[in-house]
Amino acid sequence: MSNTRNFVLRDEEGNEHGVFTGKQPRQAALKAANRGDGTKPKPDIIRLRERGTKKVHVFKAWKELVAAPKNRPAWMPEKISKPFVKKEKIEKIE
Repeated sequence: MSNTRNFVLRDEEGNEHGVFTGKQPRQAALKAANRGDGTKPKPDIIRLRERGTKKVHVFKAWKELVAAPKNRPAWMPEKISKPFVKKEKIEKIE
């Protein structure tokens, strides 16, 4: 079975909006980073709370334009946006 977990995107005030799924928090963070507009010099901060727990995973996230793979389909552009994340910490909600 696939053990996918649900992670809810939180802002600084604690408001929750958007659900991202993945087997690991990093996988969900990559999906969230692809929607953001952070850059490497100025990354976005992504806070993901795992549903059913009081853990909040905090990531720095950005995306860069990179060359598409050599075996890309005809519809894919030559440059694609690739997300990057770096885990900062895990916070506990009281």
